[in-house]
Amino acid sequence: MARLTKASSNQEILAVLNETADAVGVVLRANKNWSLSGLRDTQYAVDLLADAAALEVLHGAGVAVLSEESEITGVFGDDDLCVVIDPLDGSTNASRGVPWYATALCAIDKNGMRAGLVVNQAMQSDRYWATAGGGAFHNGVAMRPSRCVELSEAIVGISGIPKQRHRWGQFRALGAAALDICLVADGVIDAWIDFNTHGVWDYLASILICQEAGAQFVEHQGRDFIVQEHSHRRTPIVAATPELLAIVKQIRDQK
Repeated sequence: MARLTKASSNQEILAVLNETADAVGVVLRANKNWSLSGLRDTQYAVDLLADAAALEVLHGAGVAVLSEESEITGVFGDDDLCVVIDPLDGSTNASRGVPWYATALCAIDKNGMRAGLVVNQAMQSDRYWATAGGGAFHNGVAMRPSRCVELSEAIVGISGIPKQRHRWGQFRALGAAALDICLVADGVIDAWIDFNTHGVWDYLASILICQEAGAQFVEHQGRDFIVQEHSHRRTPIVAATPELLAIVKQIRDQK
Protein backbone atom coordinates (compact mmCIF):
# COMPACT_ATOMS: atom_id res chain seq x y z
CA MET A 1 0.00 0.00 0.00
CA ALA A 2 1.25 3.47 -0.89
CA ARG A 3 1.87 5.72 2.08
CA LEU A 4 -0.31 8.79 2.28
CA THR A 5 0.96 12.29 3.01
CA LYS A 6 -0.43 15.79 2.76
CA ALA A 7 0.77 15.77 -0.88
CA SER A 8 -1.41 12.76 -1.76
CA SER A 9 -4.40 13.45 -3.98
CA ASN A 10 -7.87 13.43 -2.48
CA GLN A 11 -8.75 10.45 -4.66
CA GLU A 12 -5.77 8.51 -3.30
CA ILE A 13 -6.92 9.33 0.22
CA LEU A 14 -10.48 8.29 -0.56
CA ALA A 15 -9.25 4.94 -1.88
CA VAL A 16 -7.63 4.19 1.49
CA LEU A 17 -10.78 5.23 3.33
CA ASN A 18 -12.77 2.77 1.21
CA GLU A 19 -10.23 0.03 1.90
CA THR A 20 -10.54 0.74 5.61
CA ALA A 21 -14.34 0.56 5.54
CA ASP A 22 -14.12 -2.71 3.63
CA ALA A 23 -11.84 -4.19 6.31
CA VAL A 24 -14.30 -3.16 9.02
CA GLY A 25 -17.14 -4.66 7.00
CA VAL A 26 -15.42 -8.06 6.99
CA VAL A 27 -15.28 -7.98 10.79
CA LEU A 28 -18.90 -6.92 11.18
CA ARG A 29 -20.28 -9.54 8.80
CA ALA A 30 -18.42 -12.29 10.66
CA ASN A 31 -19.41 -11.08 14.12
CA LYS A 32 -21.72 -13.16 16.30
CA ASN A 33 -20.83 -11.60 19.65
CA TRP A 34 -22.79 -8.52 20.68
CA SER A 35 -21.70 -8.48 24.29
CA LEU A 36 -20.29 -5.31 25.82
CA SER A 37 -16.53 -4.95 26.04
CA GLY A 38 -16.56 -4.21 29.78
CA LEU A 39 -14.03 -1.43 29.24
CA ARG A 40 -16.35 1.52 28.61
CA ASP A 41 -20.08 2.12 28.86
CA THR A 42 -21.95 1.24 25.64
CA GLN A 43 -18.77 -0.13 23.99
CA TYR A 44 -19.26 -3.54 22.38
CA ALA A 45 -16.57 -6.17 22.00
CA VAL A 46 -16.94 -5.92 18.23
CA ASP A 47 -16.18 -2.18 18.40
CA LEU A 48 -12.64 -3.10 19.41
CA LEU A 49 -12.30 -5.72 16.67
CA ALA A 50 -13.56 -3.26 14.06
CA ASP A 51 -11.15 -0.62 15.32
CA ALA A 52 -8.19 -3.03 15.12
CA ALA A 53 -9.04 -3.86 11.50
CA ALA A 54 -9.27 -0.15 10.64
CA LEU A 55 -5.99 0.71 12.36
CA GLU A 56 -4.16 -2.00 10.46
CA VAL A 57 -5.09 -0.39 7.15
CA LEU A 58 -4.66 3.22 8.22
CA HIS A 59 -1.36 2.80 10.01
CA GLY A 60 -0.18 0.76 7.03
CA ALA A 61 -0.88 3.83 4.94
CA GLY A 62 1.20 5.94 7.31
CA VAL A 63 -1.52 8.18 8.70
CA ALA A 64 -2.33 9.20 12.24
CA VAL A 65 -5.71 8.13 13.56
CA LEU A 66 -8.21 9.68 15.94
CA SER A 67 -10.69 6.92 16.74
CA GLU A 68 -13.58 6.75 19.14
CA GLU A 69 -12.23 3.41 20.37
CA SER A 70 -8.43 3.86 20.53
CA GLU A 71 -8.14 7.65 20.84
CA ILE A 72 -5.09 9.15 19.10
CA THR A 73 -2.39 6.99 17.54
CA GLY A 74 0.41 7.84 15.11
CA VAL A 75 2.11 11.15 14.33
CA PHE A 76 0.22 14.12 12.93
CA GLY A 77 2.82 16.64 11.78
CA ASP A 78 2.60 19.50 9.29
CA ASP A 79 3.08 17.18 6.29
CA ASP A 80 0.95 14.33 7.62
CA LEU A 81 -2.65 13.24 7.44
CA CYS A 82 -4.93 12.18 10.25
CA VAL A 83 -8.05 10.07 9.76
CA VAL A 84 -10.90 10.63 12.19
CA ILE A 85 -12.91 7.42 12.43
CA ASP A 86 -15.87 5.83 14.08
CA PRO A 87 -15.47 2.17 13.13
CA LEU A 88 -19.08 1.44 14.09
CA ASP A 89 -21.48 4.34 14.39
CA GLY A 90 -24.89 3.12 15.51
CA SER A 91 -23.58 0.06 17.32
CA THR A 92 -26.81 -0.37 19.27
CA ASN A 93 -28.73 -0.49 15.99
CA ALA A 94 -26.29 -3.11 14.76
CA SER A 95 -26.61 -5.17 17.93
CA ARG A 96 -30.39 -5.25 17.59
CA GLY A 97 -30.49 -5.93 13.86
CA VAL A 98 -31.61 -2.46 12.81
CA PRO A 99 -29.99 -2.00 9.36
CA TRP A 100 -28.75 1.53 9.94
CA TYR A 101 -25.15 1.62 11.18
CA ALA A 102 -21.98 2.85 9.60
CA THR A 103 -18.26 3.25 9.39
CA ALA A 104 -17.45 6.96 9.15
CA LEU A 105 -14.02 8.30 8.17
CA CYS A 106 -12.71 11.79 7.47
CA ALA A 107 -9.11 12.55 6.48
CA ILE A 108 -7.75 15.90 7.57
CA ASP A 109 -4.48 17.75 7.25
CA LYS A 110 -3.37 20.87 9.09
CA ASN A 111 -5.43 23.00 6.69
CA GLY A 112 -8.72 21.15 7.11
CA MET A 113 -10.84 18.34 5.70
CA ARG A 114 -9.65 16.45 2.61
CA ALA A 115 -11.94 13.44 2.08
CA GLY A 116 -14.88 11.87 3.87
CA LEU A 117 -16.65 8.53 3.58
CA VAL A 118 -19.70 7.10 5.33
CA VAL A 119 -20.61 3.48 4.58
CA ASN A 120 -23.86 1.89 5.69
CA GLN A 121 -22.37 -1.41 6.80
CA ALA A 122 -25.76 -3.13 6.70
CA MET A 123 -25.58 -2.61 2.93
CA GLN A 124 -21.91 -2.21 2.03
CA SER A 125 -22.70 -0.99 -1.45
CA ASP A 126 -24.47 2.02 0.09
CA ARG A 127 -21.77 4.72 0.34
CA TYR A 128 -21.70 8.47 0.76
CA TRP A 129 -18.47 10.33 0.05
CA ALA A 130 -16.96 13.72 -0.66
CA THR A 131 -13.62 15.33 -1.34
CA ALA A 132 -12.75 18.94 -0.65
CA GLY A 133 -13.73 20.92 -3.74
CA GLY A 134 -14.74 17.74 -5.56
CA GLY A 135 -18.43 17.41 -4.76
CA ALA A 136 -20.44 14.90 -2.75
CA PHE A 137 -21.81 11.60 -4.02
CA HIS A 138 -24.18 8.83 -2.97
CA ASN A 139 -23.25 5.64 -4.77
CA GLY A 140 -21.72 7.73 -7.55
CA VAL A 141 -24.67 10.12 -7.98
CA ALA A 142 -24.12 13.78 -7.10
CA MET A 143 -25.91 14.78 -3.91
CA ARG A 144 -28.08 17.86 -3.42
CA PRO A 145 -30.20 18.87 -0.41
CA SER A 146 -33.88 19.66 -0.65
CA ARG A 147 -35.13 23.22 -1.04
CA CYS A 148 -37.24 23.14 2.10
CA VAL A 149 -37.50 26.49 3.91
CA GLU A 150 -40.58 25.97 6.10
CA LEU A 151 -40.44 24.02 9.34
CA SER A 152 -44.05 22.93 8.94
CA GLU A 153 -43.07 21.13 5.73
CA ALA A 154 -39.79 19.70 6.99
CA ILE A 155 -38.86 16.17 7.95
CA VAL A 156 -36.31 16.67 10.73
CA GLY A 157 -33.89 14.06 12.02
CA ILE A 158 -32.97 14.25 15.69
CA SER A 159 -30.54 12.75 18.16
CA GLY A 160 -31.70 12.95 21.76
CA ILE A 161 -35.05 14.10 23.07
CA PRO A 162 -36.31 17.69 22.85
CA LYS A 163 -38.14 19.08 25.87
CA GLN A 164 -41.12 20.23 23.84
CA ARG A 165 -43.08 19.25 20.76
CA HIS A 166 -41.89 21.42 17.89
CA ARG A 167 -43.95 22.34 14.85
CA TRP A 168 -41.99 20.43 12.25
CA GLY A 169 -43.85 18.40 9.66
CA GLN A 170 -42.43 15.08 10.89
CA PHE A 171 -39.34 13.87 12.71
CA ARG A 172 -37.11 10.81 12.63
CA ALA A 173 -34.75 9.43 15.28
CA LEU A 174 -32.69 6.92 13.32
CA GLY A 175 -29.77 6.27 15.67
CA ALA A 176 -26.61 6.70 13.61
CA ALA A 177 -25.51 10.34 13.41
CA ALA A 178 -23.06 9.91 10.53
CA LEU A 179 -25.70 8.36 8.28
CA ASP A 180 -28.48 10.62 9.54
CA ILE A 181 -26.59 13.78 8.56
CA CYS A 182 -25.86 12.37 5.10
CA LEU A 183 -29.60 12.15 4.51
CA VAL A 184 -29.80 15.95 4.71
CA ALA A 185 -27.04 16.29 2.12
CA ASP A 186 -28.93 13.87 -0.12
CA GLY A 187 -32.32 15.59 0.16
CA VAL A 188 -33.97 12.65 1.93
CA ILE A 189 -34.67 14.59 5.13
CA ASP A 190 -34.59 18.36 5.44
CA ALA A 191 -32.70 18.98 8.67
CA TRP A 192 -30.98 17.26 11.57
CA ILE A 193 -30.63 18.52 15.14
CA ASP A 194 -28.32 17.18 17.83
CA PHE A 195 -30.07 17.55 21.17
CA ASN A 196 -27.06 15.96 22.89
CA THR A 197 -23.40 16.29 21.89
CA HIS A 198 -21.21 14.10 19.70
CA GLY A 199 -17.56 13.24 19.23
CA VAL A 200 -15.81 14.46 16.11
CA TRP A 201 -15.80 10.92 14.66
CA ASP A 202 -19.62 10.93 14.63
CA TYR A 203 -20.06 13.95 12.38
CA LEU A 204 -16.92 15.15 10.61
CA ALA A 205 -17.13 13.01 7.45
CA SER A 206 -20.81 13.91 7.12
CA ILE A 207 -20.11 17.62 7.59
CA LEU A 208 -17.68 17.51 4.66
CA ILE A 209 -20.32 15.68 2.63
CA CYS A 210 -22.86 18.38 3.51
CA GLN A 211 -20.38 21.11 2.62
CA GLU A 212 -19.73 19.65 -0.80
CA ALA A 213 -23.41 18.91 -1.46
CA GLY A 214 -24.44 22.47 -0.60
CA ALA A 215 -26.29 21.75 2.66
CA GLN A 216 -26.05 24.25 5.51
CA PHE A 217 -24.57 23.52 8.92
CA VAL A 218 -23.49 25.19 12.13
CA GLU A 219 -22.13 24.16 15.49
CA HIS A 220 -24.58 25.11 18.23
CA GLN A 221 -22.09 27.34 20.05
CA GLY A 222 -20.23 28.48 16.94
CA ARG A 223 -17.19 26.34 17.65
CA ASP A 224 -14.89 24.74 15.07
CA PHE A 225 -16.04 21.31 13.98
CA ILE A 226 -12.47 19.99 13.63
CA VAL A 227 -11.03 18.93 16.97
CA GLN A 228 -8.04 16.74 17.73
CA GLU A 229 -8.81 16.03 21.37
CA HIS A 230 -10.66 12.79 22.08
CA SER A 231 -12.60 14.28 24.98
CA HIS A 232 -14.01 17.27 23.11
CA ARG A 233 -17.65 17.25 22.01
CA ARG A 234 -19.66 19.34 19.59
CA THR A 235 -23.34 19.88 18.73
CA PRO A 236 -23.99 19.84 14.96
CA ILE A 237 -27.10 21.33 13.39
CA VAL A 238 -27.69 20.72 9.69
CA ALA A 239 -30.35 21.90 7.24
CA ALA A 240 -31.11 22.00 3.56
CA THR A 241 -31.34 25.79 3.27
CA PRO A 242 -30.14 28.88 5.17
CA GLU A 243 -33.75 29.73 6.05
CA LEU A 244 -34.42 26.32 7.57
CA LEU A 245 -31.06 26.31 9.36
CA ALA A 246 -31.96 29.54 11.16
CA ILE A 247 -35.23 27.99 12.32
CA VAL A 248 -33.81 24.69 13.55
CA LYS A 249 -30.95 26.50 15.30
CA GLN A 250 -33.57 28.41 17.28
CA ILE A 251 -35.15 25.09 18.19
CA ARG A 252 -31.84 23.80 19.51
CA ASP A 253 -31.31 27.05 21.42
CA GLN A 254 -34.62 26.37 23.18
CA LYS A 255 -33.90 22.64 23.48
